[in-house]
Amino acid sequence: MVVPCYNEEATILELLDRVAASPWVQEIVVVDDGSTDKSRTLLTELNHPMVRVHFQPRNMGKGAALRTGFSLVTGEYAVVQDADLEYSPDDYALLLAPLERGLADVVYGSRFQGAAAHRVLYFWHTVGNRFLTLLSNMMTDLNLTDMETCYKVFRRGIIQSITIEEDRFGFEPEVTAKVAAMKVRVYEVGISYDGRTYAEGKKIGWRDGVRAVVCIARYSPIGRRLRGAA
Repeated sequence: MVVPCYNEEATILELLDRVAASPWVQEIVVVDDGSTDKSRTLLTELNHPMVRVHFQPRNMGKGAALRTGFSLVTGEYAVVQDADLEYSPDDYALLLAPLERGLADVVYGSRFQGAAAHRVLYFWHTVGNRFLTLLSNMMTDLNLTDMETCYKVFRRGIIQSITIEEDRFGFEPEVTAKVAAMKVRVYEVGISYDGRTYAEGKKIGWRDGVRAVVCIARYSPIGRRLRGAA
């Protein structure tokens, strides 16, 4: 379990309690990305046998935090879990089922698939997500419904073999493109979603959407061929 954390003092301890209570979790790697609120203090004082905390020297971005976190994982699977409680640890059984059954190497948790509960927010944010997923699918030949989802689960050997170059939210299209290029087995399952408003702390913005388009073109197999990359 890899938990990137940036200024999540309101939710980090509750999140870790819920993650640690899951029977599917054996280790939790928290990477504090240079928080300026009380998150670092809370994590410094935390004493839990399942939790290891790494403090980034400064705010470097979600991709950089995950790059660090993946390098520290020792378990069979690496699950990305945001610290803001938008995604529920109750969904771990759904996410891990295709891996445990030997069907998948990577699993995405889709906010746009299945009948699980979803908070209703931001029409244009949803449109943007769907556009980026469509563009990513066109360039990777996958048929995902939610490329931008936080919930991504990897067999440890797969994610540790991928060089993550993006420091911010470009991680999502980058890792999707690189997974597609590996020709591994990708599954998608429907999950619940309790999205936050920007007033409640949501961090991704339109600039990250623009960067996602750049990353899709830069890292996808088709994009690399069009640019004549090796």
